[in-house]
Amino acid sequence: QVQLVESGGGLVQAGGSLRLSCASSGRTFSSYAMGWFRQAPGKEREFVAAISYSGGRTAYADSVKGRFTISRDNAKNTVYLQMNSLKPEDTAVYYCAAVRGAWGSSVEYLYWGQGTQVTVSS
Repeated sequence: QVQLVESGGGLVQAGGSLRLSCASSGRTFSSYAMGWFRQAPGKEREFVAAISYSGGRTAYADSVKGRFTISRDNAKNTVYLQMNSLKPEDTAVYYCAAVRGAWGSSVEYLYWGQGTQVTVSS
């Protein structure tokens, strides 16, 4: 079982930055690919970014490419999402998720965190 806890959300002005963290309680964190998703009010959850278990491969949604960076520290059992040049349309609850045996935007992630709110004011 993998438990994921996100942190780092908050209120920021447009153009600002935030760094989200997702800590895992599992001892096999390095064997899981990780992803970040978000859900805005009234909208479906959408893919934001993914990283392979080793950190060697990453993928991003077109809407965040060049502004967001996903990374991981397997020694700390933590995955990060650095968000720069934030826009009001980035406002959403952000979730991290874990999957084993695959990675990317289209796989079925098995474990999910509770989410952290990001609000970007104009």
